[in-house]
Amino acid sequence: MKLMSYSYHGHDSWGVIEGDSVVDLKARATTLRDALTTAGALDTPSASLPRHKLSDVTYLPVIPNPDKIICIGLNYLTHILEGGRDVPKQPTIFTRWPNSQVGHNQAIIRPKASITLDYEAELAVIIGKQGHHVSADHAMEYVAGYSCYNDGSVREWQRHTSQFTPGKNFLKTGGFGPYMITPDEAGDISHASLVCRLNGEEMQRATLDDLVFGIPALIAYCSTFTILEPGDVIITGTTGGVGAYRTPPVWMKPGDVVEIDIQGVGLLRNTVADEV
Repeated sequence: MKLMSYSYHGHDSWGVIEGDSVVDLKARATTLRDALTTAGALDTPSASLPRHKLSDVTYLPVIPNPDKIICIGLNYLTHILEGGRDVPKQPTIFTRWPNSQVGHNQAIIRPKASITLDYEAELAVIIGKQGHHVSADHAMEYVAGYSCYNDGSVREWQRHTSQFTPGKNFLKTGGFGPYMITPDEAGDISHASLVCRLNGEEMQRATLDDLVFGIPALIAYCSTFTILEPGDVIITGTTGGVGAYRTPPVWMKPGDVVEIDIQGVGLLRNTVADEV
């Protein structure tokens, strides 16, 4: 299944994508996050349920209201090396807040505070059930689905201290979408390609097997220091080629179009606009 959150005529909802339409499933659960723990919410929709053309809805972040967004830094060797860092012995963790996100086809906002707005192509993993002290062997049982993520980073603020959080949480700097694809439909994505394009030019490319810490290891690690809840999002890290380490640096600017394309998962597209 491909599941999405969206707004239609000012009313937020969620549903399953069928062809070029979305079937409205709000009658079954208030949000997609709620649907993950509501019996029958993800059953095959009946023909009587409302449907909307995808072209008529506004995409929201796949999970607009997660309890936690856990971000993994320094998780591809190419990105570690381009920054001159040592390979971490444990995952590097920072967090995002829900209002730092926008949906597919929405504008990522360059803040007034800085022009150093960078792109980061990442795979997002959405948790499907509560988990604490989950073993790596059983970690994939906790995955509800996958999506694309652009971990838009205000580098100047990220580098104020050794803590990444300020540069990762400016309002509407991260793209999340277009939908969540369930593991049964995505299939084996362990070797899938991950690509970032800025204005049509390829800026990043990797395969998901290049992750230093894979999905099972991340779920096991994160579920040790916190209880993972349905709808939580783990953003798994970016590869080399970010704008900050190019000569000269490449920053996203108003009018740009940035795409995150993950084989078997989806294509997330966002424009860039200035904060007003």
